[in-house]
Amino acid sequence: MKPVVGATPRVVKPEQDWREQLGPEEYAVLRQAGTERPFTGEYTDTETVGVYECRACGAELFRSTTKFASHCGWPSFYDPADSDAVLLREDRGMGMKRVEVLCASCHSHLGHVFEGEGYDTPTDQRYCINSVALKLVPTDS
Repeated sequence: MKPVVGATPRVVKPEQDWREQLGPEEYAVLRQAGTERPFTGEYTDTETVGVYECRACGAELFRSTTKFASHCGWPSFYDPADSDAVLLREDRGMGMKRVEVLCASCHSHLGHVFEGEGYDTPTDQRYCINSVALKLVPTDS
């Protein structure tokens, strides 16, 4: 996995507009690369069928068909909805070397992606995403 960040985001707003649109926790995670506490997020254990969108801009990011129970405290997916849905970039914060996951549309922080952890998934990747960064849109069953 080679981290890459694309060019200019498609959705661009002044930070004040993001602050007005998002709640304090949403803003801290999406715009300031924060992390919600483990096992507290709305979507950590949900099995609802649907599409997960970026809470900041509404772009489709993940589908419930790629969500799996990783028991790590955050919703986990093994693949984005589309290869262009997210961007990856190196994150050396907190004394670690990780790969940050960003919404490709608005460049909001979503979480991190890890690989080689031994999960039985088709990609051997775990997109560890903050619930507060997502909005689940259920599909009709």
